[in-house]
Amino acid sequence: MPARNGSRNHRNNPYTIDGWAVKVHHSAAGTIWRMRTELTTLTAASIGFAELARVIAVTVAAVIFAATAAVIAVLPWTRRFVTRRAWCVISRHRMQRVCFETRMHTRSGRLPLILRIHPTEVGERATIWCRAGICFEDFEAHTGEIAAACYAREARIERSKRWAQIVRVNIVRRDTLAAHHVITSGLAPKLPAPREEHTTA
Repeated sequence: MPARNGSRNHRNNPYTIDGWAVKVHHSAAGTIWRMRTELTTLTAASIGFAELARVIAVTVAAVIFAATAAVIAVLPWTRRFVTRRAWCVISRHRMQRVCFETRMHTRSGRLPLILRIHPTEVGERATIWCRAGICFEDFEAHTGEIAAACYAREARIERSKRWAQIVRVNIVRRDTLAAHHVITSGLAPKLPAPREEHTTA
């Protein structure tokens, strides 16, 4: 009898789609989807190297790839572009991890959906869709954990003015208003050092 009730409850569960989504999330397909940026970059680089090695020698192809990587690392704007996109990928993974560790997920285990993450002048900005049971206040209560997980200086949470389920997380890594070089003024007079007074007994 208990088994029959359990099967009936499972069959009449209106949230079976959430259960399927959790299974997909923990499957190989879910892992591939979460690592889509890294896998796409690795696949494109492998295909490019294979096609280049097919046309010319493998050694020459390796030299071309190494020279390209060196140019990207040396030029400031290309290095900045790659670095900022890499931090976006890292922050997306870290925010998913901190949502799991702080239990900011549904009862079935579904995490908030990161709709978009892009670089800003001070770090990254993520637009997140809160699922049922998660709200703006949950993210606001864990700003310290989010900043620590993303290796950032601080995290700032914004509420969407139109939709309550949309939350924007600003990851702050650097302060653009801070002075990089402090120049001491040579016009300031140098005060003489105070003399030590010796008292005679």
